[in-house]
Amino acid sequence: MTFTEEYPYQPPRFRFTPTLYHPNIYTDGQLCISILHKPGEDLMSGEAASERWSPLQGVESVLRSVLLLLDDPEINSPANVDASVLYRDNKEAYAKKARETVDRSKKDIPDGFVMPTSFEATPPPKVEDDNTFWASSDEDEFDFGGSDTGDDEKDMADSEEDGAGEDGSDDDES
Repeated sequence: MTFTEEYPYQPPRFRFTPTLYHPNIYTDGQLCISILHKPGEDLMSGEAASERWSPLQGVESVLRSVLLLLDDPEINSPANVDASVLYRDNKEAYAKKARETVDRSKKDIPDGFVMPTSFEATPPPKVEDDNTFWASSDEDEFDFGGSDTGDDEKDMADSEEDGAGEDGSDDDES
């Protein structure tokens, strides 16, 4: 995946090296997928703007779209017509050719590399129970039921000294 200076306003480019035999991958490895087409509607292809690139897309959405396309090719608008016709007319022969591509690519795997066998994420390590979580702290306790200005009784006494009654009116009539 290659990002230009116009990213995220323009899509990244995606290319398989080595190339894969697939209806939506050009023979040079470039991927043909709507999410990587420039923003806006394209009257020639019939793609709506909502199917094409937008700055709201991210790497994860591109990769998810690529994985879905690899599993379920779009044969009505192929990048590789031969692969598309073979996929449509003879899936067994297509699968054999795709397997040959996979076997050839396995030769590029470095020694000692372990290929993942599932898409499930490894669960996070189990955290031991922290029994001290609910313990009282040494800091002063906060009174969340009172006034923000301080001690309610002190505030009440101060207001009475100023001559304000409970109803907020002055006791002195002047």
